[in-house]
Amino acid sequence: MTTIRDVARQAGVSVATVSRVINGNSYVNKDTESRVREAIQVMDYEPNTVARGLASKKTGTIAVILPDIMNPFFSELARAVEDTARHHKFTVIFCNSDDQAPKEKLYIQVLQQRYIDGMIFASNTLDEEDIQTMRGHGISLVVLDRAPRRGNCSIIRSKNVEGAKTAVQHLLSLGCRKIAHIAGPEELITAQERKQGYLDTIRHLKGFDPALIVPGHFSISGGIGAAQALLEYHPDVDGIFAGNDLMAAGALKALHRMGVSVPEQVSLCGFDGVAIAEMTEPELTTVAQPIYEMGATAAKRLIGRIRGETEEPSVTELDVQLVERDSTKRRVRR
Repeated sequence: MTTIRDVARQAGVSVATVSRVINGNSYVNKDTESRVREAIQVMDYEPNTVARGLASKKTGTIAVILPDIMNPFFSELARAVEDTARHHKFTVIFCNSDDQAPKEKLYIQVLQQRYIDGMIFASNTLDEEDIQTMRGHGISLVVLDRAPRRGNCSIIRSKNVEGAKTAVQHLLSLGCRKIAHIAGPEELITAQERKQGYLDTIRHLKGFDPALIVPGHFSISGGIGAAQALLEYHPDVDGIFAGNDLMAAGALKALHRMGVSVPEQVSLCGFDGVAIAEMTEPELTTVAQPIYEMGATAAKRLIGRIRGETEEPSVTELDVQLVERDSTKRRVRR
C-alpha cells in the first residue's frame, strides 16, 4: 500500500510538504503542489482520513441521530441519507436515541470528540443550547421531521397539516359521517400538526366530539388499543384517520379481531407511506411523505453547509400525496 513517504519520495519533497498539499492548511508554491498532486495520482495514493481529520478537524463523517430505528419511517430516511452521503464521499454514523434527551446529549458530547463534520437530527428534544454547543464546535446541523420551527439550523419536513386535511377530506368524500383520529404523542410537532389538520377539517361538522381523538403513541400496539377503545365507546364510527401507518396497521388488526369489516363498515387511512401499508390486508390508504427525498435533501443540505456552499438556514416543507388503497374503497351497494 502506498504511503505518504512514497509520495514524498516520488515528488522529491518532504513528507511535511505532501501533508500541507493534502490538507490545504498552509502555502505551497504552485510548481511544488503540481508535482505532489501528480505523484498522488500516479501512485494512486489514498490519504488517511483519520490523520487528515486530526490535522484539519474535518473527517468527511456525518452522524444521524434517530429516535427509533425500528420505525420503518426512520429506517427509510436513514437509507436515503446514507446513499446520498456515500455519493458525496462522506461516511455516516447512525445513533438511536429512543427519544431520550440525556441519550441525545451524550451522543453530541461523544461525537464532538470524534471530529464529526455535521449532524442530522430527527428529534423533539433538541434545544437551543444543543444547537449553540454544536455551532461552537464547528459542527453543521440539519434537523429532520420532528423539530419545531426554531433555532439557527435548516429544517426538512413534510406538510403535515395539509396532509391530515387531505386524509380527512378523503374519508368525508366516501360518505363517512363519524370520523375518529388516532393521534401520536402530544409532545411531537408532527403529531400536533396532524391532529390540527384533522380538527381544522372536522370540528365544525355536526356530531363532532373531542372524545373521537384517542392516543396511539405512533406504534402498532398503540393503534390496536386506540381502535378497541374507539369502537367500545363510539360503535357508530365509520372512518378513522391514524396519524401514522404503524397506528393504522394496529387499528386494522384490532378491527379485524372485533369482526369489523374494512372498508365496508369502517374506512381507515394512515400517514407516512411506509412499506408496511402495502403488506396488510386490505392494503392501507395513506398520506405518503416523500421519505427518500426528505433524507436525501437533508444530507445534501448538510454537506453543502459543511463545504460552505449552502445559504443561511431555512425551513423546507415537502409536498405529501394521498395514496388510495383498499382500506378506503367502498363496495358498490346494490
